[in-house]
Amino acid sequence: MNIKEAGFRALSAEEIKALDFNPFVKIGDEWFLVTAGDENGWNTMTASWGFAGIMWGKNSFITAIRPQRHTKTFIDKSEYFTASFFPENMKKALAYCGSHSGRDVDKAKETGLEPIFIDTDDGKSVTAFSQASLILVCKKTYVQQMTSDSFVIPEVDKANYATGDYHTEYIGEITAVYVK
Repeated sequence: MNIKEAGFRALSAEEIKALDFNPFVKIGDEWFLVTAGDENGWNTMTASWGFAGIMWGKNSFITAIRPQRHTKTFIDKSEYFTASFFPENMKKALAYCGSHSGRDVDKAKETGLEPIFIDTDDGKSVTAFSQASLILVCKKTYVQQMTSDSFVIPEVDKANYATGDYHTEYIGEITAVYVK
């Protein structure tokens, strides 16, 4: 299924600026799925840490992924990733995707999530889900692993990285926004 068949429409630049998107609610409270890969293989995971705003003069989205997450393998080898936001009735599926690994289970099968494949402007493809209400298509522009010596408040490091499994941050330029 493609993006139009799933009932989405692309927003114009003016519509993106007018979008009602509170990152504290959308990211922190409602969560999202970060997904990478295409028809030949993909994985998704639930995230509740991230940022949306302007970086280098571009609409950008930042997500962070720990090294042990299966999705990291896909985002590392992909040029694009998506951030998919869902209505409240999908929270159970998001909870499942955040607590089970794609190495062990088929998350789409177990949750009923239906993958859709979005063609990018440069001929690539990236995965999102038909049940989403908002999809950000992001082209990776910067990747950086967090390190202990970068923390200016040691307590934050100790509280979040006791085992040393530092997130890798992915900054993506938002190249398309789709809504239902």
